[in-house]
Amino acid sequence: MAHSKALRADVVTFKGDPFLSKPEDCLVYIPDAIVVIDNGAITDLGPASEVSKRLPAGVTPEHYPDSIISAGFIDTHIHYPQTEMIAAFGEQLLEWLHKYTFVAEQKFIDKGHADKVAGVFLRELLRAGTTTAVVYCTVHPQSVDAFFEESNRFNTRMIAGKVLMDRNAPDALLDTAQRGYDESKALIARWHGKGRQHYCVTPRFAPTSTQAQLDACGTLVREHDDVFVQTHLCENLAEIAWVKELFPDRKSYLDVYANVGIVRPRSVYGHGVHLTEDDFCTCHQTGAALAHCPTSNLFLGSGLFRIFDAKKPVRPVRVGLGTDVGAGTSFSQLQTLNEAYKVAQMNATRLNAIQAFYLATRGSAEALYLDDRIGTVAKGFEADLVVLDKRATPLMAFRSGVVQDIVEQLFVMMILGDDRAVRATYVAGERVYDREMTGDKFSYAA
Repeated sequence: MAHSKALRADVVTFKGDPFLSKPEDCLVYIPDAIVVIDNGAITDLGPASEVSKRLPAGVTPEHYPDSIISAGFIDTHIHYPQTEMIAAFGEQLLEWLHKYTFVAEQKFIDKGHADKVAGVFLRELLRAGTTTAVVYCTVHPQSVDAFFEESNRFNTRMIAGKVLMDRNAPDALLDTAQRGYDESKALIARWHGKGRQHYCVTPRFAPTSTQAQLDACGTLVREHDDVFVQTHLCENLAEIAWVKELFPDRKSYLDVYANVGIVRPRSVYGHGVHLTEDDFCTCHQTGAALAHCPTSNLFLGSGLFRIFDAKKPVRPVRVGLGTDVGAGTSFSQLQTLNEAYKVAQMNATRLNAIQAFYLATRGSAEALYLDDRIGTVAKGFEADLVVLDKRATPLMAFRSGVVQDIVEQLFVMMILGDDRAVRATYVAGERVYDREMTGDKFSYAA
């Protein structure tokens, strides 16, 4: 970015984990604040009455009245090839994969199709205020290229990888242990660390990989220690029973992955609905993270993730928030928090607004070990930001007019809000989405 800029609105961010400390002590709220940005990073922040006196010469803040500036949302589990099959009717996990997912993913042999879907997918993320995501591609290397090429144009910090499957899927979607290793290795060389892109070793889930392929995943991680890992874990009871049949020598589903060395920092396990206390302890001890995907778990009837068990203070697990599109029903993390609140209620617990917004921002950054650069609005952090409109709909405007404090305002936002509440999205200080623009509301980074 060639010059400084500034944004003005209320600011909400976090300085601690509200699952482990008093929530009110973790919330940072600055009404009528100015955020100053230079070279893609935040260089100053504070009340407008103070920061306005030290603004760089020639800088006039972009003012967003009745709005909240937050760190951009972080989605820790989502499938870009499933964009075209969101809202597919009527199945549970294993049937749903065969009826819808595997059919849609076979189209990604065509690079042109992958390019088209990647374009739609990234725009939907940005429209929802999501600036970083952990993304499943397909078995085809060109699906990864299409995704990272489009992410590079927006300069979004994204984490993605080629799905690895060498059994229990259609022949058109199978690789082999060796080919999956070779193609992943080549993609790591091509994309990991290029700009803001990160590579993620991606076995779909244990039932679609042989022991040889899982061993190859462990080898890739040992050879490239700073890559990420993503897969699925204990989402559905039938899936867990299947894993037990396929891996009878392993003591648990998670142990299948631990046995090959991929339960570690920067490993993200989707769902974790049916984890045991031993599983939670393993995640805590190894630094592995779980992605809470409430809209997906409800849509497929998989079960209720126990977030307060996962975050138990004696052995807290890193937990991020995931939409899991396309089993998930919305790209919006606001809508995902709406459902996370209801899941917590069904578990006889209460997810408050401070915990919820932490989960979608700093909490997800901590799950990904990227909390030194994203997920917080503070000096020195990358300026990945979302501007949320308190008055986005007539009902939100009416309800926001009678809130008692910022915590109630955030709760209203997460229950009534969706992509309409996103006024603008900034990536490394550049406005890449503007709701009020006429015509194309998106622009690539300068």
